[in-house]
Amino acid sequence: MRKITKLIFAVLPIVVAASMPAAAGSCSKKYSMGQAPTEDIAKLEVDAALLQSTDMGIYATWVVGAGTPGYSFGPRAYRCKQDSVLWTCHGSATLCKL
Repeated sequence: MRKITKLIFAVLPIVVAASMPAAAGSCSKKYSMGQAPTEDIAKLEVDAALLQSTDMGIYATWVVGAGTPGYSFGPRAYRCKQDSVLWTCHGSATLCKL
């Protein structure tokens, strides 16, 4: 149990820093993957993961259909293929804090 506690405290600052919103004017290239029964939903999963890795607040705003205010969520590039039942898409985008 003690090893798990030490691991949690060692990883926690990294997780918190990675999920903090970006500073104004900064851009970052993000990559993610999504899997779903259809190609369109797999691409949607990619978009969701891209936003989650950028800022959970903007992800929540995007989920309810209010766009991505404060961020440019420019063109995304996808590479998709069907593996029997599921589609797997790998995607990337550059996100900039306005």
